[in-house]
Amino acid sequence: MGRSTRAITQSMAYSSGMPSVLVGLAFMAFWFSCLFDAITTPVEEARNLPKILWVLIVLLLPLIGGLLWLLLGRPSGPRATRVPPMDPSAAPKGPDDDPEFLRDLNRRLHEED
Repeated sequence: MGRSTRAITQSMAYSSGMPSVLVGLAFMAFWFSCLFDAITTPVEEARNLPKILWVLIVLLLPLIGGLLWLLLGRPSGPRATRVPPMDPSAAPKGPDDDPEFLRDLNRRLHEED
């Protein structure tokens, strides 16, 4: 009887610890996402404090720092794209669309004969 009681107690201890593991994983995911967001935000878009201070705050004060970053430091609105629009004529072509490649290929085929 003592053995089954111990097994039940261990089983209950495991099941009661699962919610805390999930909360801990959610907390770590929140912290990593805030840290990644603070690191990848361009310097000129960080609000209220310099970017390096925001990174340090999020790094050293995980929950509070992440919340402060989201409320006070994160840029508001959508981020501007950094990639300039591509000129369609400068877009890479497939080999069959490149007349120079086709001429060179035709020349090499005729040289082999």
